Amino acid sequence: MAKVRTRFAPSPTGRMHVGNLRTALYAYLIAKHEGGDFLLRIEDTDQERFVEEALGIIYRTLEKTGLIHDEGPDKDGGVGPYVQSERQAQGIYLKYAQMLIEKGEAYYCFCDKERLESLKQEVAGKEIVVYDKHCLHLSKEEVEEKLKAGIPYVIRQNVPREGTTKFVDEIYGEIEVPNEELDDMILIKSDGYPTYNFANVVDDHLMGITHVVRGNEYLSSAPKYNRLYHAFGWEIPVYVHCPLITNEEHKKLSKRSGHSSYEDLIEQGFLSEAIVNYVALLGWSPEDNREIFSLEELVKVFDYHHISKSPAVFDINKLKWMNGEYMKAMDFETFYEMALPYLKQAIKKDLDLVKIAQMVKTRIEVFPDILELIDFFEELPAYDISMYTHKKMKTTPESSLEVLKEVLPILEAQEDYSNDALYETLKNYVAEKGYKNGYVMWPIRTAVSGKQMTPAGATEIMEIIGKEESIARIKKAIEKISTGV
Repeated sequence: MAKVRTRFAPSPTGRMHVGNLRTALYAYLIAKHEGGDFLLRIEDTDQERFVEEALGIIYRTLEKTGLIHDEGPDKDGGVGPYVQSERQAQGIYLKYAQMLIEKGEAYYCFCDKERLESLKQEVAGKEIVVYDKHCLHLSKEEVEEKLKAGIPYVIRQNVPREGTTKFVDEIYGEIEVPNEELDDMILIKSDGYPTYNFANVVDDHLMGITHVVRGNEYLSSAPKYNRLYHAFGWEIPVYVHCPLITNEEHKKLSKRSGHSSYEDLIEQGFLSEAIVNYVALLGWSPEDNREIFSLEELVKVFDYHHISKSPAVFDINKLKWMNGEYMKAMDFETFYEMALPYLKQAIKKDLDLVKIAQMVKTRIEVFPDILELIDFFEELPAYDISMYTHKKMKTTPESSLEVLKEVLPILEAQEDYSNDALYETLKNYVAEKGYKNGYVMWPIRTAVSGKQMTPAGATEIMEIIGKEESIARIKKAIEKISTGV
């Protein structure tokens, strides 16, 4: 059996869409599962949409996600160049298009814009040009005369009008299309550049690609690819078309969603490993319905036959949950390094950021969650005294006022403001009074944080903010409840 070779062939037009990342991931997993090669090829034949910095984005994204290519523009494996514009400059595509002309499978077309406009017809509500093979009937002499005269031309594929073209996809099965529905597509454009479809077929064959992974939006073009393989007499690769990715409203995931690209998600505080894990599950599921996988584990278990035909819904909340699981499992040093910019954004005072990071590590889903969770350390927020009412703890503003007044002198007398010492002191007070723990701790925590939800308990918060600030906040709470403001 031939060695499995897959490729990721992005067009450098901007940020890497989640769908493109999934294509790269599936191509990588298919190759690595079989001990094969994963190639990177840059498809820059659409010069109008080319974005210079997009090349950097492609390399950076593959590196950060761990999808390391075996061959590519920066790693020659002997079948380069790996950039289509460089291949075009070497005349590769023109050479293969001319081979098809010699075989009668393609022809020069000199029709101008006006003539093509006149061929427009409406099919299923869309205006399309169905080419009428006019230039196919030019004699050899006529063609040479026009070429000598420098008349602009394209090279078109010669598709028979009769019969059908069959195509087999690993996910969608056999697809059969009547040839009359297939236009004589352009292979070489008037600027000398190949079309996306033609360059794809030539490059995949010359690079020995065995499995082609792409989105199912290319499914309708697939029969045209097969016609080219047949015309050349080349072996057809295994096709794996992936389902559409939609947003929660079941519409195509677009830039407007705000989380359609890898960069968007990184900027929103998601971890690269969590993104890769989640993207793997957009259209594929393992046999045991497990959800958390490292890239190495995915390589072991990935079987493309389990890819679904149904559209995959990108659920941002599910990704947040998964990201939270990854954060919990992270080693603290790495977490702290990544969390530090957010900690510093929320806290300007000289407080123990390491301890605060330890508090939030298991309580956040994405890094920006840190800001709202810890802002009270910097400054006590405005809050309503209704927060002192807690049915479960059996507290009210009145009972809270009584507790706070009683503990204030105890806390003022306390020298050691470490968490353990504070907890011991308050535990003794609770035992002496015969109260439940929460009856005392809820009002103190509310007083020192001004928040309903905090990443830590009362004594842990007091240890961080220190004695002076803790006493000041408790006094403020007593005044607040007393005045009802």
